[in-house]
Amino acid sequence: MAAFTELKVWQLSMSLAESTYALTAGFPREELYGLTSQMRRASVSIPSNIAEGYGREQRGYIINFLRIALGSCRELETQLKLAVRLKICNEENDSTARAQCDEIGKMLRGLIRSVEADTDAGRV
Repeated sequence: MAAFTELKVWQLSMSLAESTYALTAGFPREELYGLTSQMRRASVSIPSNIAEGYGREQRGYIINFLRIALGSCRELETQLKLAVRLKICNEENDSTARAQCDEIGKMLRGLIRSVEADTDAGRV
């Protein structure tokens, strides 16, 4: 099994977390403990959960933490949409970040299917 740092999905999710920090740096100060904090935590949760799952070194844990990462990805997408509705994020930045979320989500679903297939095939 590859090290989590070698996974393209982990690398992309680290980039998304960096982008999220840059994007939220321009949010209003009153959102520091609200949407800014929520978005940053959700973005950091994606690569963190990938790492934690792989750190547990058991396929069942890996699948579980990949699903949590996928949930965090969807959480971030929702927060991005809300930021646009509240007019604290422009649609161009939103669409770029949501496209990254979409790509990461597809990769996570594919990785989950792959790990599940390995488990089903008895390669535990």
